[in-house]
Amino acid sequence: MAYIPIALEMYSVRKEFTENPLATMKAVKAMGYEGVEFAGDPQFTPEFYAGLLKETGLVCCGWHTPWARVQPDKLADTIRLNQAVGNKYIIIPWLKAESHQDWLTKAAEMNALADKLAPYGFRCGYHNHAHEFQLLDGKAPWDSYMGNTYKRVVMQLDTGNALSGGADIMGTLNKYPGRCQTIHLKPFSKDPDKRFKPIIGDDDCPWQDIFAFCQDKGDTEWYIIEYECPEIPALEAVEKCLKAAQALRG
Repeated sequence: MAYIPIALEMYSVRKEFTENPLATMKAVKAMGYEGVEFAGDPQFTPEFYAGLLKETGLVCCGWHTPWARVQPDKLADTIRLNQAVGNKYIIIPWLKAESHQDWLTKAAEMNALADKLAPYGFRCGYHNHAHEFQLLDGKAPWDSYMGNTYKRVVMQLDTGNALSGGADIMGTLNKYPGRCQTIHLKPFSKDPDKRFKPIIGDDDCPWQDIFAFCQDKGDTEWYIIEYECPEIPALEAVEKCLKAAQALRG
């Protein structure tokens, strides 16, 4: 059975990272995380991010990259940044469209981006929120999009966001096997008083089935934990989620 390491989406500890990037990265490493996924516009130079990774021994397994940063005027800078940190997964974290046809157009644009990135050894992908699973023109935007992108476009399913949008997590995963190179492990409870508050394992995501899919069908290289509920201090919450995920993963 292939070993799949666990990384942290650094958006989960964004306040701590901004205040003290090295101390935060060291804390993440000490918890037992093996990688990190950065998010948003870079706050520092590519060399600084590369130095953080070298100093802590963490691997960059992705970067949540705004759509604006993969447009022609910014794409060269984005390529240089990801080359510097050794990342191959450029993940678009948010798109919004007004119609089924708009999603098809965005799928074609993602395919064009995949072609531009391929010579550099990069893969692009998409990370969902809830709205991609809410019907638009009688169709789920997720299927309009993922069903019309190349198989090499990564399906970075966010489990909690998907469940909050009414998705059948396992039905969604099984519909697109081999495309889940990275997956966001985010807890979600169907209880309206809890929603994103629970730690992994205390929620309604089918974790055992998710891990089994990733092992057998997902072609998954990284599990990425994301947690952002303010009731629990961020560093405490992500450590609890890691320990729970490790126990569930086996």
